[in-house]
Amino acid sequence: MGESNADGATFWDHLDELRFVIIRMAIAVIAVSGVAFAFKDLLFSIVLAPAQSDFFLFRWLKAEPFNLQLMNTQLTEQFMIHVRVAIYAGILIVSPYILYLLFGFVSPALYQNEKRYGKAVVISAYVMFFVGTALNYFLIFPLTVRFLGTYQVSGNVANMLTISNYVDTMISMNLLMGLVFELPVVCWLAGKMNLIRRSQMRKFRRHAIVAILVVAAIITPTTDMLTLIVVSLPIWLLYEVSILLVKNDN
Repeated sequence: MGESNADGATFWDHLDELRFVIIRMAIAVIAVSGVAFAFKDLLFSIVLAPAQSDFFLFRWLKAEPFNLQLMNTQLTEQFMIHVRVAIYAGILIVSPYILYLLFGFVSPALYQNEKRYGKAVVISAYVMFFVGTALNYFLIFPLTVRFLGTYQVSGNVANMLTISNYVDTMISMNLLMGLVFELPVVCWLAGKMNLIRRSQMRKFRRHAIVAILVVAAIITPTTDMLTLIVVSLPIWLLYEVSILLVKNDN
């Protein structure tokens, strides 16, 4: 027999509850992914929009028209890309429900003040992740695609970008920018745990700026200074906001 907790539930009861939580999450993701899969034209009109010269960012910047032709090189590639993008969209759409289920599973073990802080952290982390993802989709990724997709070392060398490479780059950059935008939440938590102080973050501001430039260069591997600045600026602003969120030395 498993040892009972204060609420009378055994380890196996909690394990069984976790199993049902995972099943509900999986069903929700599969159902929404199936809907996304069915709306193929709408789904890929969104995914492929940053590669078009009429994307709103390029119209706003009055950029020179460009032609980026995506290609397929494998028999099953387009179908598998369709499946992967549908699953990714399903996870994004269902993510609030996933967080709700996970927090509902964990919250009974938390004290009242821990629940309050937990809700604040979860909601803040969720919002910041989507802000980072949106910034990447609407600004950083289109600039990166335009620069790298049209860059040529010679007029005799044509760019042939595969749909797989395009989608993988978009998803990876979305995830990276989403994680980078968790910086204020992570710093606030670290401050609450007395792991960092405001004075320390101010002291190492110059080191942080160098690290930010390195991270920006990794996220957007281009030699375009404008793109590097566009990526670095919001991350630097996040660092400055994080300094304000972290409590000062006593």
